[in-house]
Amino acid sequence: MVVIGSDRTMLRVVTELVSSGEHVTAIVNPDSRHYERIGELGAQVMGVRVISESVLRRAGIDTADDSALSARALVLLDADDVRNVHTALTARDMDAKLRIVIQMVNPRLGGQLHELLGDCVVISGPSLAAPAFVADALEDDELTWVELGGRRMVAGPADLIRDPHLTRLADTTSSATPELLPTGDSDPDGDIVLGTGVRPVWRTKDVRRAGWLVATRDILDRRVRTIAAVMAGLVIAGTALTHWIANVEWIRALYLAAGAVTSAGIEDNTFSNASPWAKIAAVVVQLTGIVLMALLTAVIVDSLIGARLSRVIGGVRGRPRNHVIVCGLGTVGARVLEILVERGVAVVGVEQDENAPGVQTAHRLRVPVIIGDSSNEETLRSAGVPRCQSVLAITNGDITNLESAMVVHELNPDARITMRMFDHDLAQRVERQLGLGHSRSVSMLVAPAIAAAVANRRSQTTVPAGRRVLLLTEVTVERDSVAVGKRLGELDESGGLRVLARLEAGTPWDWAPAFDQVVQPGTRIAVAGTRSGLARLLLATRAPHRSGASGRIEP
Repeated sequence: MVVIGSDRTMLRVVTELVSSGEHVTAIVNPDSRHYERIGELGAQVMGVRVISESVLRRAGIDTADDSALSARALVLLDADDVRNVHTALTARDMDAKLRIVIQMVNPRLGGQLHELLGDCVVISGPSLAAPAFVADALEDDELTWVELGGRRMVAGPADLIRDPHLTRLADTTSSATPELLPTGDSDPDGDIVLGTGVRPVWRTKDVRRAGWLVATRDILDRRVRTIAAVMAGLVIAGTALTHWIANVEWIRALYLAAGAVTSAGIEDNTFSNASPWAKIAAVVVQLTGIVLMALLTAVIVDSLIGARLSRVIGGVRGRPRNHVIVCGLGTVGARVLEILVERGVAVVGVEQDENAPGVQTAHRLRVPVIIGDSSNEETLRSAGVPRCQSVLAITNGDITNLESAMVVHELNPDARITMRMFDHDLAQRVERQLGLGHSRSVSMLVAPAIAAAVANRRSQTTVPAGRRVLLLTEVTVERDSVAVGKRLGELDESGGLRVLARLEAGTPWDWAPAFDQVVQPGTRIAVAGTRSGLARLLLATRAPHRSGASGRIEP
């Protein structure tokens, strides 16, 4: 297997593959800090900065080479989606049967690759990792997210899952013991169901964004108010002097004084017959107004530049309580925001880079965002840390996340804290010795799924249903197995197993399969079942063991 990448996710994937007995060729940028560590794991390492067709051929990707050294799978873990797609297309031209697994940041682009690359598995790191962070933030999360049948699915209570529900997994209202995989069409609120997303929730206690009124208040700071007060005083004094000295009515005197102070001009003939000291006073007032107008303009521009309208308008209004604070709005943070908003949870984002992907997502979802360093106490106070429910420190830096967690713990010892830590050893020591909350690694969450996909191993997800559990997984029908030749509906078991979707070679997943279709070798089916029901399905879909000496089939 050929693995291309340079980050910690690659290190985890290579570890998973090597530990499972696979022969791995790792193509790594020699500048990567994981270069030597990957070699120590037992993988063959190629130090390459630019991936080319010749590099791939040296790694064993070539359809003309049928030797034992030829690669049977390619894993692309580059942080750049474009480079991943380019490498995948090149490899597909070299070997039409090669299995390709790609980690993509942009899930929309990844969803279109199946048509281009054929035998291709696209895995989105943010989509896999974000639900785990959300579950930590909410603590009592009732949803289970799973990649099944080419879709990102979610299982949980029916009142939380968006319509249409794909299937009923359990009926928890009929009796004390939940009924698994019920056959009825009713859909009470107490059911556990499978769907493609969570139900939108009307949020009555959402965190309010600052808006234009607060933005105007912040721009008109103390300096602006002081200059404006001085100018108003000059206008009042000038109005009184003009009225008494030049014998001008009050309204016209106010107009002349305001024109002089704001540098809008003054009618010279009004003071043409006035005494010299009155003329000098008028000139002084006008010059003072010019200086004040210049200062006022400079201060307002400085406020606009320093405040940044995107920060001021999107900030927090009031004193929010019991909300979730997400520190770090990268690709993972953006997905976390989307899930929290879908769940109806009040949320505030904190991000230092106002051009980060999650900032735009927050503006679209109307989520308040504080632009600043998440490890700074004032920034966290602005986000409402002393009154929050939980904090997710998921920036791209271990030290920043650790500092943020320490500040949060000082400001609010009762807040639940989850840190994103890239260094697994550091994460274990911090969690054990400092007691700052949970720590998670995106690479640790994503690597097992990538390793299972590249090795074509079956992975399963457990869905709790009261005191019982269901398993969601995909199974491939092997040649000469008992299931070959049966109708798809015959694999169903009442209360034990349910076929959800079917995949044939060269076609997309069918989530409304015809159950009278005959099962063929290589058919892949997505199922939900009990442990015993899944065990019986595995026995039916596996090929019998063949004796190498006699060629006979053993049971």
